[in-house]
Amino acid sequence: MPKAAAAPLPPWGKPKNNVKIGLVGLPNVGKSSTFNLLGELQVAAENYPFCTIEPSKTSVAVPDVRFTNLCEFWKPKSEVQAVLNVTDIAGLVKGASEGKGLGNEFLSNISQVDAIFHVCRAFLDKQIEHVEGEVDPTRDFAIITGELMAEDLEMITNKLEARRKETRSKCSKEEKFEIEVYAKARSVLDPEDDTYTKEAQEIRKFTWSAQEILILNPLNFLTTKPVVYLINISEKNFLKQQNKWFKAIKTWLKENSPTDALIPYSVKFEEKIKDMEPAARKEYLDECKVQSMLPKIIKTGYKALGLINFFTCGADEVRAWTVRKGSLAPQAAGVIHTDFEKNFVKAKVYNYDAFKEHGSEADVKKAGKYGEKGKTYEVADGDIMFFLCGK
Repeated sequence: MPKAAAAPLPPWGKPKNNVKIGLVGLPNVGKSSTFNLLGELQVAAENYPFCTIEPSKTSVAVPDVRFTNLCEFWKPKSEVQAVLNVTDIAGLVKGASEGKGLGNEFLSNISQVDAIFHVCRAFLDKQIEHVEGEVDPTRDFAIITGELMAEDLEMITNKLEARRKETRSKCSKEEKFEIEVYAKARSVLDPEDDTYTKEAQEIRKFTWSAQEILILNPLNFLTTKPVVYLINISEKNFLKQQNKWFKAIKTWLKENSPTDALIPYSVKFEEKIKDMEPAARKEYLDECKVQSMLPKIIKTGYKALGLINFFTCGADEVRAWTVRKGSLAPQAAGVIHTDFEKNFVKAKVYNYDAFKEHGSEADVKKAGKYGEKGKTYEVADGDIMFFLCGK
C-alpha cells in the first residue's frame, strides 16, 4: 500500500485574514514611489534617506477577472472588490539592528506586517544618491536580509535567556522542549554557530517540524515572513527587458531564496503610463509590447500572504471576500459576520470555474456542481457561497 501523504506543516504567521504586506528596502530605491503608484496616494518620496518616518498605509484593489465577470453577469447595485493592504516602511540601512539610522523603529514597523515586498534598485541615476555609494543589488539583498536576521537573533537570545530563568527551579517536559526549540532557532540564526547549519539561515529557510513551528510562530520572527523581490530598473531597461544585474540577481536568488517571487519593473515607466489617456496608453503599450507590472505585483503579494477569495453574489451586491488558504466554511462565514461562524449550519457552494463553464447558477445546478457543505469543508479559491445559519 502506498504511504499516506504527510500532513501539511502549519503556515508561518498569525492565523488571521486581516493581513498586510510591507514595502522594505534601503533608502532611495523607489519604495515610496512604488507605494504612490499602487495606492495613487501622495506620500513623501523625496531624494534623501529617512524621508519616510511614519509608515503610510493603503488598501489596493486586487485585479481579478472572475470578480469582473460576476459583476457583469449579476449587474449588482454594489460591487466590493478584494484589497491588498500595503504599508510603506522607511528605508533600512546597514547597522539598523544596532540602532543606526532609525533602525529600531523601522524594524518594529516590519514586525507589524505579514509579508514583505523587498524593493531593490537596479538602475543608475546620478541625481539619486545610493546610500551605499554605488548600485549593487545582491549586496543590498544581503544587507536587508542580514539586518532582519540580526534582529531575530537578538530577540530569540533574549527570549531564550528569560525562559531559562523562568524555569530554572522547575521545568516540565513541555517547557524543556520549548527551550530546546528556542535554542535551535538561535543556533540557526547565529553566524558563529554551525550546530545545525554551516551558515546562518533565515528561520523560514530551515526545516522545522509542525510542533516546532507552533512553538516558534508566536514569536513573530522577521525572517519567517514571505518575501516578494521587486527589482526597480530604468525605463530603457524595462522596454528592452534587459539589465546588466539580472544574471547576478537570479543567481543570488537561486542560491538564497529559490522559492520567492522575482518581479522586475520600472517606477519611471509606470509613472509615465499612469498619466496617459486610456486610448493613448493602450496604443503605447501595444507599440512597446510590454504591460504595466502593477497588477502582477499586487496579485503576487496577495498570494504571498496565503490569501484566497470566495464570492457572494446577487442583484444587491457582488463581493469578493478574503480568507487565508485552508480556511473552513464556518471561518469563511465569520469573515462576513462573527455570528455567522458561531451559528453556522451549512453552506451552499459552487465554484467560479463551474460558473464559467456553464454560464449561470441555474445551469451549474443542472450540471450537478452546486452542493451543500458542512463545517469541515475547506474553502477553495473562487468558491461562490451562500451561508445558512441558525439563531
